[in-house]
Amino acid sequence: MAEEVKQAAEEAETQQAAQDTAEKKTERTARTRRKPMHRRKKVCRFCAKNAAPLDYKDTETLRQFISERGKILPRRVTGCCAKHQRAVTTAVKRARHIALLPYMTE
Repeated sequence: MAEEVKQAAEEAETQQAAQDTAEKKTERTARTRRKPMHRRKKVCRFCAKNAAPLDYKDTETLRQFISERGKILPRRVTGCCAKHQRAVTTAVKRARHIALLPYMTE
C-alpha cells in the first residue's frame, strides 16, 4: 500500500514537471517571436540626386565612406549602388596613394 502511494506521488510529480516544462517552452517561444521590421530601402546618394561625379580630390565626401580605422565601408552600410561603390573605392584608393587620405588611423 505504501508503495502504491509513493508511485502515485512520483507520477504526479513527473506530470507536473512535464506540464511546467511545456508552459516554459510556450512562454519562451511567445517572447522570442518578433514582428519583422519594415526597413526603408537605401537609395544611392549619387544616383538619387544626380550629384557631381565622384572625385578623388574631394576628401570631405570620401571621408563619409571610411570608418574610424580607415577602412572603406561596405555597400550595405553606405547604401550606394554597385556602380558607385566601385567608384568610391577607386577614388579612396587614389586619394590614399597621393596622401590625401590616410591608409589607417592610429
